[in-house]
Amino acid sequence: MDQDKFYYVGKILKRHGNHGHLVALLEVDDARDYQKIESVYVDVAHERIPFFIESDVSTGEHADVFAGKEIFLPISLLPKLDGNCFYFHEVTGFMVVDEAFGEIGTIEAVLELPQQALLQIRHYKKEILIPAVDEVILKVDRDARTMHIRAPKGLIELYTV
Repeated sequence: MDQDKFYYVGKILKRHGNHGHLVALLEVDDARDYQKIESVYVDVAHERIPFFIESDVSTGEHADVFAGKEIFLPISLLPKLDGNCFYFHEVTGFMVVDEAFGEIGTIEAVLELPQQALLQIRHYKKEILIPAVDEVILKVDRDARTMHIRAPKGLIELYTV
């Protein structure tokens, strides 16, 4: 399966008890949103393998095999966002237009750093990094695949001179 069609949900931590129960850490905004999910994809040897969620795995030893494995779900299950809210994966390839500078280039990726996320933009053969924060992002136009921004004064010029 195409791994770009999935998003990371969390990780199976360990077996709980002797009956095949598993403990998982969900790295999501609200774990309650995932209570009714019937199946997940587990990363096994770099492949996403579907597994139905049951009350437990057949044996404790079988459960041990899953410890440390990452859990994924299809991107199609993500709720649709509108306005200036976006998933990082969905803006890849969008043209970035600054209100003062004009067209800057296309978003290659959104880099998730501890301090903040950065838009990694390709401007000809150069890379420009712009903070992905509400104060900078003016409009996300999904139909036109553009993002309109107001970059901090002088930031774009640092990269283009």
